[in-house]
Amino acid sequence: MLKVVKYVLNFEWLSGLSIGAAKNVFLVLFVLIGILVLLIPNDYIYQGVKKRRWWLNLKLWALADLALIFFTYYIF
Repeated sequence: MLKVVKYVLNFEWLSGLSIGAAKNVFLVLFVLIGILVLLIPNDYIYQGVKKRRWWLNLKLWALADLALIFFTYYIF
């Protein structure tokens, strides 16, 4: 078991992965995180807020942040 952990944590097994494939993995991860953000119920997002305003929706801010990071990874 210790040998497997040393192999995985060494990251030499990723040396055969192309930069394009690694980039695509991260882009897919950002999309999956965005989907998980969308699954959060609105009642949980607005809990404790007396008057619902669009700028108080944390989903929008999280998705905007993920979009900026996604765009940055997509470009570079």
